Amino acid sequence: MALTPPPPYDDGDMSETIFERVRRTCAAVADISSHVRIHDDAIETLADRLDLDRQPNDPGQDPIGDAESTAAFVLTLDAINFGSGYFPSLRKRPGQSGYHTVAASLRDWVDLNGTITTASLRRDVGDWAQVFGQDLDGSPAHELMELFTIALHDLADFVDTTADGRFVGVVEAAQGSAAALAESLTAMPFYRDVHEHPFTGEVFLYKRAQITAQDLAVAFAGEGYGRFGDLDQLTMFADNLVPHVLRVEGVLEFAPDLLRRIEAVDDITIGSPEEIEIRACGVTAVERLAAAVRSRAVDPRPNLTTGSLDNILWNTGAGPTYKAIPRHRSRCVFY
Repeated sequence: MALTPPPPYDDGDMSETIFERVRRTCAAVADISSHVRIHDDAIETLADRLDLDRQPNDPGQDPIGDAESTAAFVLTLDAINFGSGYFPSLRKRPGQSGYHTVAASLRDWVDLNGTITTASLRRDVGDWAQVFGQDLDGSPAHELMELFTIALHDLADFVDTTADGRFVGVVEAAQGSAAALAESLTAMPFYRDVHEHPFTGEVFLYKRAQITAQDLAVAFAGEGYGRFGDLDQLTMFADNLVPHVLRVEGVLEFAPDLLRRIEAVDDITIGSPEEIEIRACGVTAVERLAAAVRSRAVDPRPNLTTGSLDNILWNTGAGPTYKAIPRHRSRCVFY
């Protein structure tokens, strides 16, 4: 299929976009946070130290076959791009992280079976456990396979209902808007990454709904099904690795009790004030970091998007310095 870009998106009004909701509510949390503090002086230091030319290492952003195959792979992998809280129990491929194990396993399955279809996603948990190399033994990894199965069935229903079974149809429906794509994905329950902070109310994070547009943009090299007119509006993709990088670099400071729990590998309950503050402060800190990088005195990058900066920080987190230090773990379907 030829890569025909959808027409430019224009919502025709001044309503708040999904990205503006994320920025506004995360900034409100950062203003009152008692478990996490942002150090602005460290932001300036990190802006000068970052390797902005770091090459990405994300198999979820690599094209695979024709347009439908690539779109199907990206949307499918992002539908199960969660489980970091379960990864300590996941059987991993030698030398690979939890995410890279899942991504490589899915790619191998596609190489063997061909383009993903909605019918092929409707397998049972035993089939998916075999694809991802896990045992159904009652362990946390078993629970994750059950969640993956629900997520993949939800995706099949979503693509069938909204795009007549065509994964590229999901992208076409967004009409060149990353915001519209992200909003559409929240029809699936596991994408509804919204939580209630006791002092600020609803906090919108939407890690996976946002990262899908970024992954498509990279996979399609910014053309055709990877062309989004508002890609520069994406926020950080709020997970547990980028805040960890920011903490190691001194940008984020965690309260002593929270730090003790993280070092003990306790589960930081999804939607708890501590968990919300880690991710919300991460979003706000990356916004400030992006501004600092764009305007720094030496080698400014005025066109650097927050999504691209997130990719740089995420890949930075794969380094031995960061991997040697425990990061927070939350068993959930959002990251």
